[in-house]
Amino acid sequence: MKQHVVLKVNGEDYEIDIEPNKLLLHTLREEVELTGTKEGCSIGVCGACSVIVDGRLVSSCLTLAIACQGKEITTIEGLAKDGKLHPVQQAFLEYGGFQCGICTPGQIIAAKALLDQNPNPSEEEVKEWMSGNLCRCTGYYKILESVMAVVHNKISADFQLKREHKTAKIQSLNVYKPH
Repeated sequence: MKQHVVLKVNGEDYEIDIEPNKLLLHTLREEVELTGTKEGCSIGVCGACSVIVDGRLVSSCLTLAIACQGKEITTIEGLAKDGKLHPVQQAFLEYGGFQCGICTPGQIIAAKALLDQNPNPSEEEVKEWMSGNLCRCTGYYKILESVMAVVHNKISADFQLKREHKTAKIQSLNVYKPH
């Protein structure tokens, strides 16, 4: 039987009716319609589904949504403020810490959670903290470099996200020739 809950996500209240066994990951994606949080392993070991609940980094694929009622949930969508990226988001763009985008939201959320708890971690502390977030695309150096750029305040003060709209052009290979 569905239960009525109010979830506070990124500072906004969402009143929804959910089954008591529905996971936070699926609730965020299906009910709240915030799809930045990704499903990776579904067993809490890859970090793709990482969100922050009341200041703690959690795996949303293992967390019941109903248990989060009355708590503050922060997802990747809640980091940018007034059109300005969070410093960790900006660093991932500036320093190439993102790859295909599957693990990136979880990586950024994990880095934010670390920096909230320890604003000046060593490289070893960053490596240890981020070891719960897996990426199949990279050797992790650019992720580490991105986090350390925030730690050492080496992100551009005048950074602006450039959104170029390009039209894809398909070139003919002359494969289909009329007879």
